[in-house]
Amino acid sequence: MVIQWFPGHMAKAKRQAIENRNMVDIVLELVDARIPISSRNPLMDEIVGGKPRLIILNKADLADSNMTNDWLEYFNHPEHNQKAIAVNAFSQSDIKRTKKIIKEMMIEKMAAREARGIKPRAIRLMVLGIPNVGKSTFINQMIKRNRAKTANKPGVTQHQQWLKIENDFELLDTPGILWHKFEDQAIGMKLALTGAIKDTLFHKDDIALYALELWTNRYPGRLKQVYRLDESLGKESYPDMLMALTEQLNFGDEYDRASKKLIFDIRDGKLGTFTLDEVPENTNSQ
Repeated sequence: MVIQWFPGHMAKAKRQAIENRNMVDIVLELVDARIPISSRNPLMDEIVGGKPRLIILNKADLADSNMTNDWLEYFNHPEHNQKAIAVNAFSQSDIKRTKKIIKEMMIEKMAAREARGIKPRAIRLMVLGIPNVGKSTFINQMIKRNRAKTANKPGVTQHQQWLKIENDFELLDTPGILWHKFEDQAIGMKLALTGAIKDTLFHKDDIALYALELWTNRYPGRLKQVYRLDESLGKESYPDMLMALTEQLNFGDEYDRASKKLIFDIRDGKLGTFTLDEVPENTNSQ
């Protein structure tokens, strides 16, 4: 199965983001804490250019906390010349912490402006990230009202918009931007499993089989705990395992229905916290 998705408005969003980056002070790059690398657009470096960047690992409450700490250490390594934090966008304490870090990142620049007699102004931010990493939720929590459209599906925001956050920040929201081609189809599978790609664009049984293999090998015991599913079936055949899950759920031969339930249970955290991307062994290379 080949997974691709690059609607026209995403190509336009990339172009507009590059055009507008000189208007902002800091780029906030949101990624999914469960797939910190797979949810990073390889075009992002081109888009961000030399702008200061804060990488925000959102949905940290759904991710493996130990691995999140490892990812923060990786992203915050001095070689990368950037900052990173992990947040749950629904947590106001995390939002306050984010604002504090942004202000700290601007201390030197603001002092230089003041020294030149330039009148203080709001810090200008641009929010970037692939679809469904929680950008709109994050923005609404930042501004404390529902101005950005939200939905638990990708591709909701399709236009750029400036939003004012109190008197301290001005924020440019942008549509989610995927890239033309997944060089590694495992990335496409991870994006599909976590909800970054529209559910109509992939076969659910393929993603369910991928998930059964991952959970059998990485998080043994959880499938048995949640579904009373014998994980030893996976050693013989993951399709057999999916058939057993379908039977266990009393879905008859509706394998697609069982696949959909497994995928959504994983997304909702019913199979526990998880992180699918492994931290690179060489911390000095990104």
